[in-house]
Amino acid sequence: MWGWRSVSVATLCVALSSAWPAPAAEPVGQAVVIKTEVTGQSGPIEVDTKVHRNERIKTSQSGLGQFLFRDGTKLAVGWGSSVVIDKYVFDDSQSVKKLTIRAAKGTFRWVSGSSNSSAYQILTPAGTIGVRGTAFDFYVGPDGTTAVVLLNGAAQFCGPGGCRQLQQRCDCVVAKPNGNMSAARRVDPSVLETLGNPRALPFLSGNQRLSGGIGMLGGCNVASVAPERKERNQPSPPSSTEPAPNPQRQDPPQRQAEPQKERPATPDKPDKPHHDKPDKPDKHDGRGRHEHHDQHDDHDYDDRGDHRDRDRDHDKDRDHNRDRNHGKGWGLNRNR
Repeated sequence: MWGWRSVSVATLCVALSSAWPAPAAEPVGQAVVIKTEVTGQSGPIEVDTKVHRNERIKTSQSGLGQFLFRDGTKLAVGWGSSVVIDKYVFDDSQSVKKLTIRAAKGTFRWVSGSSNSSAYQILTPAGTIGVRGTAFDFYVGPDGTTAVVLLNGAAQFCGPGGCRQLQQRCDCVVAKPNGNMSAARRVDPSVLETLGNPRALPFLSGNQRLSGGIGMLGGCNVASVAPERKERNQPSPPSSTEPAPNPQRQDPPQRQAEPQKERPATPDKPDKPHHDKPDKPDKHDGRGRHEHHDQHDDHDYDDRGDHRDRDRDHDKDRDHNRDRNHGKGWGLNRNR
C-alpha cells in the first residue's frame, strides 16, 4: 500500500514540475545596432532586444549586430557569423568575474569593458584569445582558420602550436586548427589572400561600417583592397555584348581662334581708297610746263574769261602766248 502511495506522490511531483515554467536565462546585454538580419534564440533581434547567457547569435550574409554588455564590453558581429555567449558571471560591482564567448565562424570586433582583463576569454576553433585590456578584430573561416588583428592594448593567442603575443597596433597572427601559426607581424593586404576571403576583415577594409566609438578604431592600411567598396565607387566594366565606350564621345574641345589672314585685294573687289581723294594727275608732262602756264594765265585771259577756248586750244596757244609775252617784253625794253 505504501508502494502505491509513493508512486502517486512521485507522479504528482513530475506533473507539477512540468507545469512550472523554466526560469528565464539571465540577460547579459542588449543590441544597440542591427542591420539587415540578426537572429537569436527567440527569433529576430532588434535594437534594445536583450541577449542572454548561452544564447547563439547569427547574422545573415549582409547582417550586422552591435551588442553592449552590462560591464561596458562591446561586441560587433559582422556578416555570415555565428557566436555563443558561453559563460557570464556577473557580480555586484558592475563588472564580471567571467565572460566567455565561443566564436564558431564569421568576423568580429571586440572592445573590453571595465572588468578585469583576466575575466575575458574568446574561444575559436584554432585557439584561445587572451584579452589584456584591449580592442581587436578577429575572423574565423569555415575551416577554423583564425586571424587576429590588434587595434589597441595587447592580446595573446594560444593554440596547439604555442602562443603569440600581439603588442603593437596592427599586429596580426593567423592560426590553423592543426597548430600551424604565423609569427606576429604587421597586417597588410596579403592576409586576405592567406585567408582566401576578401570579406574576412570587413571592419578594417571598410566593407561594413560600425557606429559609435567602436567604429573609430581600425585602418591598418587594409582598406585599399576592399573589392566591395571599389565596386560602389567605380562603374562596372562593360560586358562583352555591349560596345566599348567611345573615348571621343566627349564635349568637343573649343576650337582655338585662328589668326586672321590678310585678304589680298582682288581685281573684282579692289581695296577702297581713303575718303580724302588725291587730286587727279595733270595730263601734261612733268617738266613744269603746267606751272609756267599758270603763272601767265592772268595775262592771257580776256575780260570775258573764255576758259573753254583756252582748254581746247591749250597746246596751240602755249607757244603763241610765249611769243606774245616775249614780244611785249622786247617792246618795253626798246621804249626804255
